[in-house]
Amino acid sequence: MTPDYLETRPLLGPPSGSAPRGRRVFLAAFAAALGPLSFGFALGYSSPAIPSLRRDAPPAPRLDDAAASWFGAIVTLGAAAGGVLGGWLVDRAGRKLSLLLCTLPFVTGFTVITAAQNVWMLLGGRLLTGLACGIASLVAPVYISEIAYPAIRGLLGSCVQLMVVIGILLAYLAGGALEWRWLAVLGCLPPSLMLLLMCCMPETPRFLLTQRKHQEAVAALQFLWGSQQDLEEPPVGPADQGFHLAQLRRPSIYKPFVIGISLMAFQQLSGINAVMFYAETIFEEAKFKDSSLASVVMGIIQVLFTALAALIMDKAGRRLLLTLSGVVMVFSTSAFGTYFKLTQSGPGNSSHVDLLAPASVESADASVGLAWLAVGSMCLFIAGFAVGWGPIPWLLMSEIFPLHVKGVATGVCVLTNWLMAFLVTKEFSSLMEVLRPYGAFWLASAFCIFSVLFTLVCVPETKGKTLEQITAHFEGR
Repeated sequence: MTPDYLETRPLLGPPSGSAPRGRRVFLAAFAAALGPLSFGFALGYSSPAIPSLRRDAPPAPRLDDAAASWFGAIVTLGAAAGGVLGGWLVDRAGRKLSLLLCTLPFVTGFTVITAAQNVWMLLGGRLLTGLACGIASLVAPVYISEIAYPAIRGLLGSCVQLMVVIGILLAYLAGGALEWRWLAVLGCLPPSLMLLLMCCMPETPRFLLTQRKHQEAVAALQFLWGSQQDLEEPPVGPADQGFHLAQLRRPSIYKPFVIGISLMAFQQLSGINAVMFYAETIFEEAKFKDSSLASVVMGIIQVLFTALAALIMDKAGRRLLLTLSGVVMVFSTSAFGTYFKLTQSGPGNSSHVDLLAPASVESADASVGLAWLAVGSMCLFIAGFAVGWGPIPWLLMSEIFPLHVKGVATGVCVLTNWLMAFLVTKEFSSLMEVLRPYGAFWLASAFCIFSVLFTLVCVPETKGKTLEQITAHFEGR
């Protein structure tokens, strides 16, 4: 017997023999993606701002080592809280209003940083921008997946991660020319533009249908897709009452839950933060004239390969790119661990800074050669991550959950992602003490192997399917 779900039949779709031809859907997706651009800028802000804040003399706030660590990490705690809040907002306020609301903590947070007179104001501003990051990272993929038709959903959904890495790169580049206060002023611009554009965009048709607003849904589709589309009122049933724990017994609920949470965990356990953590050190060992360019180089690689992923997503498919990405990361993290194994000296419990010093190679030339091996491995890892495990977990999160549980389910996924990011970032140095650097990266390689196996066994292909067909797949229909 067919369950009385919201998604038991397609709620919207093009009439037989026709295809959507509207271009405003791209404008709406761009407006929503300014949220991820803003949160990418907030993430990247700490890298150029911390050195500037360390140099400042009183009365300007000045960061010591402990404060600098929290300045970089507290944004992930705010984002974890934002994921929970976003999950609540997206079902009650709607997708559009949630995106509009997330602009407020972005602008307020950067304004507080700009006006900061002490460390607590700096941390408070970072916490507010983190809260906005969590909301934007949840709501933007949901909004975009629900306004896009299947043929372009992969392209538009991948633009979420593309805008994140563009935001990070923008922060790195602007940080070379602006001191921390003016950099914070620049951070107010993307969310302000998002606020202006989103005011002109419609709510998603699927959300309007769940609110019994059929005429508004028709008008939204006409605006977005440029042609009259078939719409069906969703049936009234238990699904309309929202999420209940008892629903976890249903395959269409617990299967996407397991997949979504696992994808977010594997993304953070892949070693991406560890690789970025060592970027400047590795470039120094390779005798780069300006090792601070490492962050910019990494950012450019991420942008280029995330853009490539967006272009081929709807042709290659999600499973293929996740598998290819995982395999590339397995080899690159293994090579990265081998570099540390070859260059470290002696046993003991030395600090992770000492562990970076290559003392067991026979000559400076050999040291430089090995460092170039590490640079190549690092660039390969970033490229592999950007093609698959960077954008696809966020895209799949927005695709696989039924409408009536999407807020709670995506909130849990975003919370998982940001908590894992915080734990990995804060505890990686301790892990290095226990396992040594090579052991830490080989552990990341093992997690990448598990991620490939998980993809092959558990992750369905969603390329070209409507959101309702994806739900039907989990129901076994």
